[in-house]
Amino acid sequence: MIAILIIIGIVILIPIFIYNGLITSRNAVESAFGSIDAMLKKRYDLIPNLVESVKVYMKHEKDTLMQVTELRTKAVSGSVTTEEKVAIDNQLSSMMRKVMVSVESYPDLKSSEQFTMLQRSWNEAEEQIAAARRAYNSAVTQYNNAIEKFPSNILAGMFNHARKAVFEIPQAERENISAKNLFGN
Repeated sequence: MIAILIIIGIVILIPIFIYNGLITSRNAVESAFGSIDAMLKKRYDLIPNLVESVKVYMKHEKDTLMQVTELRTKAVSGSVTTEEKVAIDNQLSSMMRKVMVSVESYPDLKSSEQFTMLQRSWNEAEEQIAAARRAYNSAVTQYNNAIEKFPSNILAGMFNHARKAVFEIPQAERENISAKNLFGN
């Protein structure tokens, strides 16, 4: 009789532990994305300051600066989905690289104390975003493993746990950078 109760207890407890593990993994993914969101917000708060500093020196880059400002406004509007935030983040990263490359043509701007401080802050924010993306991708990988491995995949299917996508960089950013091309030689 005791053996039967132990077997019934095990049969009941195993699914509970598996289900709780799935919920923990899913919540870790959501928490990691929240960290990315916080870092992106920090970056979006820096952009207007950078844009204002750069505007003085880069009047002819007005279109790029306007696009950066528009993307920032859209990103913080609160009406975008997770996927749209990722796309906006990628666009902003690309545009800000253009701004930073353009800065090379303006020695006065590079020597500006305010701009130097903003560059450092920006670099720190980018490093934090990269770290948050790595944490997110790790959490997503653990979650995806949990919902695909046996026997948790059975419960995951029953409770509609679906795969999550990891952050990926665009193909253009995977290519090697040519110092020769950057210096115009």
